Amino acid sequence: MTNVRVVIATPHTRHDVLEKNIRELMGIEVLRVRSPAEMDSSILADFNPRFIFFPHWSWKIPANIFEEFECLIFHMTDLPFGRGGSPLQNLIVRGIRETKLTALRCVADFDAGPIYMKCPLSLFGSAEEILLRASKITEEMIKSIVLEQPTPQPQIGEPTSFSRRTPRDGDLAELDELEKVFDYIRMLDADGYPSAFLETENFRLDFSRASLKSDSIIADVKISRRKP
Repeated sequence: MTNVRVVIATPHTRHDVLEKNIRELMGIEVLRVRSPAEMDSSILADFNPRFIFFPHWSWKIPANIFEEFECLIFHMTDLPFGRGGSPLQNLIVRGIRETKLTALRCVADFDAGPIYMKCPLSLFGSAEEILLRASKITEEMIKSIVLEQPTPQPQIGEPTSFSRRTPRDGDLAELDELEKVFDYIRMLDADGYPSAFLETENFRLDFSRASLKSDSIIADVKISRRKP
């Protein structure tokens, strides 16, 4: 794979292994971009990448970037189902246990670009476990796309959209089933995500590392003073 260059754009350390393997195992040159401030069109033009991959990128990609370069994003739904924000959490709250990780080209409309490939992804475990699983699958997808350079195909079917969830959506107070409480805790149990919580008049309880038993949930809890 001589003379092939790619950009890996993600701030997350879980993708450090992905970057290392793409560089070392495939023998191609990789530029790592970790923040929007580093997404400089002149630097990218000098590097001249064949692809820019966005394994997990929370910011809007500027039009001058995706129009000038072939930019691929990875979305955790079977597109065109589930366009939009917070796909992992929106899938789990709907009771979905298996999904597809979709590699698609970035266009002006969110998650509406043509599709390069899809791979199955289990939603078992905590959010951190799911994201690590997705990172490994993403690595294999990147390898295939670099080697085969497939032509992306238009999305087929009626689009459905998700709304981005907010930290307040992690409130457990209105839930009435243990399974739902368990899902709320695990789907937010990853670095950088606001945790599932309960609040009393004086305290806030944040939950992580949940284990679902037949008639109970065992979890870690952090208790702090409730902010005014």
